[in-house]
Amino acid sequence: MSDFSIGVDLGGTNLRIAAVDQDGRLIEKVTLGTKVALGRSRVVDDMCDAVLHMSEKYCNSSNLVGIGIGVPGIIDMETGMVRESPNLPGWSDYPVRAEIESRLGTRVLLENDANAAAFGEKWLGAGKHVDDMAMLTLGTGVGGGLVLGGRVWHGMNGMAGEFGHMTVEPEGARCGCGNRGCVEAYASATAVMRMAREAIAEGHAPALAKASSSDPEFSAKAVYNLAIQGDEEARRIFRRVGRALGIALSALVNALNLPMYVVGGGVSSAWEAFAPSSFEELRQRCMVYAATAPPSHHATGEQGASAHVEAKTTKKTIITRSLLGTDAGLYGAAHLPMVNHRS
Repeated sequence: MSDFSIGVDLGGTNLRIAAVDQDGRLIEKVTLGTKVALGRSRVVDDMCDAVLHMSEKYCNSSNLVGIGIGVPGIIDMETGMVRESPNLPGWSDYPVRAEIESRLGTRVLLENDANAAAFGEKWLGAGKHVDDMAMLTLGTGVGGGLVLGGRVWHGMNGMAGEFGHMTVEPEGARCGCGNRGCVEAYASATAVMRMAREAIAEGHAPALAKASSSDPEFSAKAVYNLAIQGDEEARRIFRRVGRALGIALSALVNALNLPMYVVGGGVSSAWEAFAPSSFEELRQRCMVYAATAPPSHHATGEQGASAHVEAKTTKKTIITRSLLGTDAGLYGAAHLPMVNHRS
């Protein structure tokens, strides 16, 4: 087996650890629940136990290049401290890198989870043919990452790319960050569930109410399933998701003029339900997109491999789903020590 690294994707709901070789082949992946309610030390303990077990399992047959960890929230890259993480309560001003390194007894590379996802897509996914791209990750929250010149763009101190906290409704729903009307308050799995509960409480969503009462694991995925079955209230929720995402993308396209914008995270599996609304907003709001959108986007809001070739030759604005799905952050985190090792 070739050299490998270990990537960790720490989410507000799931904690995932993977061993990946230098060619991007997945060796092993484990998924645990993120026990946020038991405190940050418990979460870090669970993570480090899994990392140690995995490293010991493969170190006899190969060389461990390093460990990369994607963490949600605003991270000070210099100090390795989580300044704020709406989806990890109690983690504000937490020296997470120092805590992890003390348990593992080795240096780790820390990255914002959405930056890690963008880096993964650049390495192996939708962005592998472009040098510059932006990514939005729709999960428990909404994250964002920028890759410029093939490298993650961190900004002044590592806090760039917080696209999930761009305001799309100035007097809208309260976000976990304290602001009102953030993208995260409308386009995350948490937001989908909030809108579903609101619709049920208003008494005009019988299918949602029935699903909620009969399914103890009622989730955003269940809302999506109802949407694709034609339930109008569920479809309305995902139209709202798409509208918020389209407004945010319009601002990003106008401001950055990048060749590619990738939408990933668990909620991106509902692409068919929200993408038409997103592209409708883009066409109405974004003059740069209107001038650079491939014809396939105007027709369906989707594109295939030919559009990726077109992006390289005619400088069109490509907006697409992640090719790596929810594994983008894992691959990106694993790639961090590989790049650092080479440099």
